[in-house]
Amino acid sequence: MAKLDLEWLNLFDEIYKTGSVSRAAERRGMAQGTASIALNKLRQHYGDKLFCRTSRGMEPTPFASEIYPALRDAMAMLERTRGARVAFDPASARRVFRLLITDISEIVLLPTLLNHLRKAAPGVHIEIEKISTDSPRRLESGEADIAVGFMPDLEAGFYQQTLFTQDFVCLAAKNHPRIGERLGKAAFLKEAHIVVGSSGTGHSIVDRTLAQQGLQREVVLRLPSFLGVARIVAQTELMVIVPRRLGNTLASQEAIRLLAPPVALPSYAVKQHWHERFHADAGNVWLRRALAELFGGPG
Repeated sequence: MAKLDLEWLNLFDEIYKTGSVSRAAERRGMAQGTASIALNKLRQHYGDKLFCRTSRGMEPTPFASEIYPALRDAMAMLERTRGARVAFDPASARRVFRLLITDISEIVLLPTLLNHLRKAAPGVHIEIEKISTDSPRRLESGEADIAVGFMPDLEAGFYQQTLFTQDFVCLAAKNHPRIGERLGKAAFLKEAHIVVGSSGTGHSIVDRTLAQQGLQREVVLRLPSFLGVARIVAQTELMVIVPRRLGNTLASQEAIRLLAPPVALPSYAVKQHWHERFHADAGNVWLRRALAELFGGPG
């Protein structure tokens, strides 16, 4: 015999305690014939009869009595490992999570998440990195826990969950000399624009859609992130297209106006992503649920 079946060991334990193969089989939920076969396999494995029929029932042999304590310890250890996946208790947990997010999420989502953690999980700390081409590898290795953003090119081995759907708005200064409450296509194309190239934001959708329609903006400024774009728009005559949630947040901070784009731009899903290696990790599960509860839906 190359291996021991755990069910055989459980049967051994029951026979030892009950002194009966039939009662042991009943307690293990198996047919008596199946129990007898398992006992014979144990006998073959150990080269010992293990239990002998007497007037008092099935009595263990000296060898069975000798190995019984070690088998009980082994079964108890296996049982403990089965219950080792304890629930994550946010109130008492002390853990550092590393999130991969966009600069948009840093502005729009991170404050809400941090306020939630300070109340629900005061011992949980967050480290932030930007989504990049290296993000899939970092999620797979465990160097990062969850990524939140637009990552359409992930390969097999990743889970994802949509948090919300995002569309686009145009931003212009409130005192812009040529733009009022509405923005036409001709005015849109005449104005100078800012373009932001930031991974994970879905902004490539804008460039692709405009190119498909044969529309070309006059781009006078390219930025690596959205962090300073509101101040620039508020103090210049430049325009920019941004995701709506970011636009709503920036409009509350600067003298800028939100305008509907004069061309139809597709929406995109902002998702949280994680690797299958950590799908059942209790802390990862808890954080994913928290993100879904905080940001799921139109919001």
